[in-house]
Amino acid sequence: MDSWIWWLLAAVGLGIPLVITAMPEFAMFAVGALAAAGVAGLGAGVVWQVLAFVAVSAGLLVVVRPIAYRQMTKGPQVKMGIEALKGATAVVAEQVDGEGGRIKLNGEIWSARALNPGSVYQPGQQVDVVEIQGATALVV
Repeated sequence: MDSWIWWLLAAVGLGIPLVITAMPEFAMFAVGALAAAGVAGLGAGVVWQVLAFVAVSAGLLVVVRPIAYRQMTKGPQVKMGIEALKGATAVVAEQVDGEGGRIKLNGEIWSARALNPGSVYQPGQQVDVVEIQGATALVV
């Protein structure tokens, strides 16, 4: 059997653990094996085939792997807890002024205070949560 067929079988063999473990490194080695198969198909000797496998695999590991891991860990930033409440819209349940009041925020009643001490918000009015201090929402 020709050596390029062995390299193709190696590429397929490296693809199996890729599917089972989802480790992208196996894909990089499989591409290296495909490059070696191409070099073998051109009639190069075993030394050149191995060099092609090592060079392509190492090149992919050095260049592509950091980029792939950065993209995998990047993900969307999900705000949780009080960070998720900042910027939310609430409805005034009881008059809110600089001293206090109550709002309905995400289905829950919160104590609230106007960010500007001179502002007064009436029941039914919509307000925006600027900050959470303890259990009190500062609204505008």
